[in-house]
Amino acid sequence: MRAPVEERFVEVDGIRLFLRERRGEGPPIVYFHGNPTDSGDWLPFIAASTEPAIALDLPGFGRSERPDPSVFDSSVGAYGRLLANALAALAPGGYKLVVHDWGVVGLVASQARPEAVRALVVINAVPLSATYRWHFLARCWRRRGIGELLARPRPRWLAKRMMRLARPGRRPLPGELVERMLANWDAGMARSILALYRSADGDVLAAAGDGLAAIRCPALILWGELDPYIGPADGRSFERRISGARFVTVERAGHWPWIDRPELVDEVIDFLADPGAPPPG
Repeated sequence: MRAPVEERFVEVDGIRLFLRERRGEGPPIVYFHGNPTDSGDWLPFIAASTEPAIALDLPGFGRSERPDPSVFDSSVGAYGRLLANALAALAPGGYKLVVHDWGVVGLVASQARPEAVRALVVINAVPLSATYRWHFLARCWRRRGIGELLARPRPRWLAKRMMRLARPGRRPLPGELVERMLANWDAGMARSILALYRSADGDVLAAAGDGLAAIRCPALILWGELDPYIGPADGRSFERRISGARFVTVERAGHWPWIDRPELVDEVIDFLADPGAPPPG
């Protein structure tokens, strides 16, 4: 019988983090979400798998603590260090890793113990590369003044319209995702969004990926071809820096490719169950 998904809080480096967890034997699948959502993104994946799983809300997002900037400055480096400690505590025997969007800070963290990563899936994630050029909204967030204006909690109608940009044909995102995002979007989350983007100059992103070559495990890079924020060419940077990685373009899919192509959930779970098998594509 499949174990239930539990919800609980843990404390790492003095910061309270919310996580969803299925307990079990063997290395867990650890999921890291991106901006502006939370660990709820991964519930379809957890439901499709029988393996143990951990999906946590990043500090400043979801139901995790909004730390004071004097304690945690929400920079790329701060996320990498805290999540490295979280991985060491929650999955000391190793883990399989799945990251999306700014969940790439989990991949930054994994470089502290590259031997612990048993399998890796990267989905439309922020490139750890100096050549990446930010999309329009990110450029706004990185600017003082206009960033503060745009990062404020927004009316439901405006959020729904803006989130349509993430999908081909500007179709609406699932209502559950939008409502979950709006429920968690407060001043503390806005502060973390701005700090994270403003910390991520090209040289910082490149340095954050300096240890990627040390990760030597089966790796699958999945990219929604119609992502308006991070294009497939940017995704190829992961293929170049991670030994043996396989890049797969997901046709007719946007920034959350599993929403446009639901079969992708099973393909990811099948890969993680047997990383040595040929990946989809």
